Amino acid sequence: MSNPTPTDEFDYVIIGAGSAGSTIAGRLTEDAKITVCILEAGPEDKSPLIRAPLGFAFHPTGTVYNWAFDTAPQKHLNNRICYQPRGRTLGGSSAINAMIYIRGAKADYDGWGVPGWGWSDVLPYFRRSEDNERGADALHGAGGPLGVSDLRYKNPLSDVFLEAAGELQLGVNADFNGPRQEGMGYYQVTQRGGRRCSAAAAFLHPARSRANLNVMTDARSEKIIIENGRATGVSFRQGRESKTVRARREVIVCAGAFQSPQILMLSGIGPAARLRAKGVAVVLDRAGVGQNLQDHIDYTVLRRSKSP
Repeated sequence: MSNPTPTDEFDYVIIGAGSAGSTIAGRLTEDAKITVCILEAGPEDKSPLIRAPLGFAFHPTGTVYNWAFDTAPQKHLNNRICYQPRGRTLGGSSAINAMIYIRGAKADYDGWGVPGWGWSDVLPYFRRSEDNERGADALHGAGGPLGVSDLRYKNPLSDVFLEAAGELQLGVNADFNGPRQEGMGYYQVTQRGGRRCSAAAAFLHPARSRANLNVMTDARSEKIIIENGRATGVSFRQGRESKTVRARREVIVCAGAFQSPQILMLSGIGPAARLRAKGVAVVLDRAGVGQNLQDHIDYTVLRRSKSP
């Protein structure tokens, strides 16, 4: 459904069809009695630049599938501005990323201290979702929707690098999702049959034939409708039209680490002083919204070589 009327109503409305939203939509609609509408600001993910792993090289420069954010000047980086690519299509960033398949460390999940989200709690779901070409074991799954494979091409220089690392006893690791996650080695990737296996390919597209699932693309969510302290719908823009879709049960915000807090704040949920300063009516004062973003550090080293 691409043109909802003001009376369109679903059990659940999901904002964002990225890694989280695609997965939730696929899982919820396994129950035929539950209706789901998922709103994605970007277009369909039909481009060869998404399906073919080599297409990854085109996205960092900015395409219709990439929000291509820049940070504010960073005080502790000599005021440098950092480029932050983010997916803008079905599958979200899993449709434009480098397809590296690596989970968080066990200590990360246990360190959260949230009941039900410790390592022993989430591992069965990792295994259930995975279709690893190496097969199933205590830490991996086979037969799940998410394709995981070894690299099809390895640069000969990489083999030399790993051989040197082994000679220096720096720790070569054949499986970064195994018992030990430190060391040097090759990543596995989210691919199946040589094609990218994004969250949309794994979880959303297999569910699109279900009558209880409505996927709306080019539908940019603008505000959560809150009535009597409850989220009851979403206002969004599709083309030049402003539209509304209603939720009987829940509005689920899956717009990513950057835009989830943005939508919450535009809806009046966040630090009250900041909302008032921007002329946004405060619905719920929550100091943590839009704060404490954490991301991993990524270093790349480039060298020229005449061979191979």
